Amino acid sequence: MDWITLLRSLQTDFLQRFKSGCLLHCQTQGQHSELTIISGQRLKSLREFCWLMAEKYKRTSPVRDVFINNLKGKLGEELVKERLADLITEVDYEKRMGGDGKSDFTFTSNPSIGVEVKSRHGTIDKVRWSVSSEEVEKNTVIVCVLIQEEVNEAQSEYHLFLAGFLPTKMIKLKTGRISFGINQLLYGGGLLCYLEQSQTTPNNTHQLVESSLDKSHTTNLTPESEQNQQPNLTLVYEKLGDKYLQKREYAPAINNYHQALQHEPDNADIYYKLGISYYQLGDYQRAITNYNQVITININYGKAYNQRGLAHYQLGHYQTAIEDYSQAIRINPDIAVNYKNRADTRSRIGDHQGAIEDYTQAIKINPHYAITHKNKELARYLTDEQQKLIPASQIAPDDAIAYKNRGNTRLELGDYEAAIADYNQAIQINPNYVDAYYQRGNTHCDLGNYEAAIDDFNKVIKIKSNYTDAYYNRGNARLIIGDKQGAIDDFQKAAHLYWQDGQLEEHKDTQARILDLEIEKSLDILNF
Repeated sequence: MDWITLLRSLQTDFLQRFKSGCLLHCQTQGQHSELTIISGQRLKSLREFCWLMAEKYKRTSPVRDVFINNLKGKLGEELVKERLADLITEVDYEKRMGGDGKSDFTFTSNPSIGVEVKSRHGTIDKVRWSVSSEEVEKNTVIVCVLIQEEVNEAQSEYHLFLAGFLPTKMIKLKTGRISFGINQLLYGGGLLCYLEQSQTTPNNTHQLVESSLDKSHTTNLTPESEQNQQPNLTLVYEKLGDKYLQKREYAPAINNYHQALQHEPDNADIYYKLGISYYQLGDYQRAITNYNQVITININYGKAYNQRGLAHYQLGHYQTAIEDYSQAIRINPDIAVNYKNRADTRSRIGDHQGAIEDYTQAIKINPHYAITHKNKELARYLTDEQQKLIPASQIAPDDAIAYKNRGNTRLELGDYEAAIADYNQAIQINPNYVDAYYQRGNTHCDLGNYEAAIDDFNKVIKIKSNYTDAYYNRGNARLIIGDKQGAIDDFQKAAHLYWQDGQLEEHKDTQARILDLEIEKSLDILNF
């Protein structure tokens, strides 16, 4: 099946969900979302710009018409910028009224690749977009946006839908204009991938388009043979969910898994991944509900018992968690983590002998637990003989991960200097090992070496600019040494990243710290 057929089939599914209101809504910039909402200060700024444009060009058209036309266009451009992020240039707020015959966006890495945005308000069965031959010639794709609300001066919120896109190579137009409806567009979820291909090999991408087309693959006709070739939508949505899950973007992962289950409601693997996603978001009860569903479908799904046990543990249901771990062990007695988890829980309720037996069995199956596990309970129960299972001499000289993990264990045990020595070794092996720098920074903080800690957090942020906890911990260190403004700056960045990641409690707490510091800073100025 060619990729055009796949995206058209996904477009058909999108239209069915559009009518039922079941759409993907992701607020993370640079990620696909079928729905984008613009309101508040963002909308206010857009309106102010469009009124300036209306006043500037009121001689050529009625002021209200100029305002509405500009606002329609800018709403669509804001949506596309949010979805494509750094791949394309910024929204142009200097372009003269009516456009200049060029593109709305170009690639940041290649100004010769243009992206044109078309925004319309209307009903899904009647709305149409149009492009000119000049726009087709100067752009790689036409992106179509559907605005739910009628655009006017007083509207307080707009729901914008990424209706789809068309590669301009699919539009057979030499002169004049052509219009098309939403059924003729390709599914918007393929836009980023298509443009990334265009960015790396534009000529090959165009050849790919042309090789996938025959004369009937235009915006005016979809052949019956193509309509009959339906992709496995369960697999498509499941793979999208897996992609987001790997990137720890759990909300869009959940959305895609739910879409997959609409097409295959008895898929135990998808329910299992849903459970993991909800668990990572801290919604343990929903995680349990999904693991229950897995077990209903497949009573011998061992991993589901283990994961359900973890969720029960988080809720304080320790005896129920132990029962789940025990069932996981009965199904597969050779998995160390099941014993380790049951040992953690037995230790928590005071069953120390049971914990010792389970930890011993976990280490027997996987001796690496003896030096790499972070949990203090495990270290507490290890005998001298067990701790010697993997001596330092047996760590491979180029195994940075093993040194970092041993450093973590030493840190948990309070052996700070030894932990730093292990982190130093890990960094010597891998100078870009961001987690080793981060952990060494935390250890320096524990020792009161705040300047050294700040230096390590700086290295973390240089390597990985969105490492949220590094900003937060650097803020703490700066605050301790008296750099109050530096601490505020770091907490603001951390709060922004917490919000982006959906960590709302962390965002709330960090915002409260910022407010307290700003008040203190104001009082310092007054006292001075």
